[in-house]
Amino acid sequence: MKKLPIGISTLSSILNDGCVYVDKTALIHQLVTTSRYHFLSRPRRFGKSLLVDTLKELFEGNELLFQGLAIHPLWDWTKKHPVIHITFNDGVHTDRTQLDSRIRTQLHNNAKRLQIELPETDDIPQQFSLLLERAVEHHGQPAVVLIDEYDKPILDQILDSQRAAELRDGLKNLYSVLKGRDTLLRFVLLTGVSKFSQVSLFSGLNNLNDITLDARYSALCGYTQSELEHHFHDHLKGADMARVRAWYNGYNWLGESVYNPFDILLFVDKGQQFRSYWFETATPSFLLTLLKTGHYYLPQLEYLEVQESSLGSIDIDNIPAEVLLFQTGYLTIHETLQMGNQLGFVLGYPNLEVKLSLTTHLLSYLTPTNSRAPQTSIQIYRLLAKADMDGLRDTFKRFFASIPHDWYRNNSIDQYEGYYASLFYAHMVACGATTIAEDVTATGQIDLTAIVDNKLFIFEFKAIDTEQSSGTALAQIKTKYYADKYRDGRELYLVGIEFSKQIRNIVGFEWEKG
Repeated sequence: MKKLPIGISTLSSILNDGCVYVDKTALIHQLVTTSRYHFLSRPRRFGKSLLVDTLKELFEGNELLFQGLAIHPLWDWTKKHPVIHITFNDGVHTDRTQLDSRIRTQLHNNAKRLQIELPETDDIPQQFSLLLERAVEHHGQPAVVLIDEYDKPILDQILDSQRAAELRDGLKNLYSVLKGRDTLLRFVLLTGVSKFSQVSLFSGLNNLNDITLDARYSALCGYTQSELEHHFHDHLKGADMARVRAWYNGYNWLGESVYNPFDILLFVDKGQQFRSYWFETATPSFLLTLLKTGHYYLPQLEYLEVQESSLGSIDIDNIPAEVLLFQTGYLTIHETLQMGNQLGFVLGYPNLEVKLSLTTHLLSYLTPTNSRAPQTSIQIYRLLAKADMDGLRDTFKRFFASIPHDWYRNNSIDQYEGYYASLFYAHMVACGATTIAEDVTATGQIDLTAIVDNKLFIFEFKAIDTEQSSGTALAQIKTKYYADKYRDGRELYLVGIEFSKQIRNIVGFEWEKG
């Protein structure tokens, strides 16, 4: 059985150590023969660094590595190009001085590897220009420029707009050299997590072919279902493949959906235990802040309609949370919409791992530390499994009562009507129930459907200004015949919940069996 390439992002190490390798070189050949300047955005731990390293080995003409791979008979191995490889993947970038120092070090390291000399100067554009010119002159072939995690210095300081702007300017100082260098360049690729606007970062480098939402390259990084089943067949013996797919597949960029490689490798390595391997590698604190301050209705993240133009790029002073959620992999494309002359997309969670993990983090982030949110979620699952509706009502009333009034006054999200329903939804997801937010029926839209074992709960929420229940929530479920969609033999429970904005708690909790 082949080894697992956990934490390995160099092609030579994977192949020489006998690790599982998913051959993407047919797509790489298509990429390198169609255009010259490219940009690719993918979430962290999706194999961008391995892609960059594979391109480096390819253009350097290391034929032995590619024997038996799809690209081998298609490539001209007589040509060897000088490759300039720059990465910002290592360490945290704190300020412009540190960034400039790291850039100069990498330029000199590239020069040494290419057997050329650079003058001792602090002028980064001059150094980069000379590196390109002398590399081409010395090796007799146009150069290849590969820049991995081009945006990481900015993302390292994204919550400090002034410092992020300084780092952006430092990167712009480097990238501007690529403009108008067609005669010196054979191929250019910049990879990263986010796409910052060309005006703010690339300084006229407007000939980049953005392949992020190109269906042909949707599977350039990540494992497709067929690749997973073929290459990991021995490792996945005995696995519940339907559950594997629900937990880890679903990332889509207008083509075939893929798995995050990091998830699969850890899932196999840990004995096929279903855990949030990818999510737990980094807590997206800046995303949680954006979601909180933006007053997002959490169930909406399961079905979010956006225009294509809004996903194009961001800037330091304009970062819509839904765009950053998409670019960082917490939302993905589920459907394409034709909106008049505009193209639009339906975004949602890619899989169960992301839905469970992000919602659980948001639940803790949106409530004070003394609200006992994690313990409440555990109780909720047990109550749903027993269909203990009185216990469910009392548990939620205690939870909302545990949130101090001072906390409400100091957090503007309490002014948003969906806050109560958002917390209710978050608890349902965090407890492990199968949830469907804004569940569409023939007569309307159910606020939330939750399923535990053979029990199905239909919830309707109302936020009211008074302290007295009106009964309208349960009445709406019945008059709209929401339960008709689920009359399939399961136990049905219709639950109408009313939240009073005056007392900040539940004042109406009516239910009946459907």
